Amino acid sequence: MRLLTHNMLSSNIKGVTNGFPLRIEVEKVVEKQVEINHDFLRNIFSKIDWKAFSDASRIMGYTELPEEAPEPSVLESDLEFLRKFHHALLELHLEEGVLVCPETGRKFPVNKGIPNMLLHEDDV
Repeated sequence: MRLLTHNMLSSNIKGVTNGFPLRIEVEKVVEKQVEINHDFLRNIFSKIDWKAFSDASRIMGYTELPEEAPEPSVLESDLEFLRKFHHALLELHLEEGVLVCPETGRKFPVNKGIPNMLLHEDDV
């Protein structure tokens, strides 16, 4: 599971009002090379919750991103930042682990890079 995916997921358990961001418990992280697309990175930047993204990248062992979101203008001038953003967003994969609801503590397993967000009947 890429951090791009993680940044879009939330817990939909009945009664949960704050199901984002899901906490990551890492068992295995893999890196998969992906060709960089500068236009995609510039377009997706404003849609990313930076704090959740930055925290998740640190949990996955990648500490090269700033804790505070940079100004969007950096996307036009700083190719090194774009490379780091690309690496964390698209090349780091949570292969095995767990996503945890911040409100209820419910654990959603991630196996072979696929998060299982299915709810039990009593969670719906």
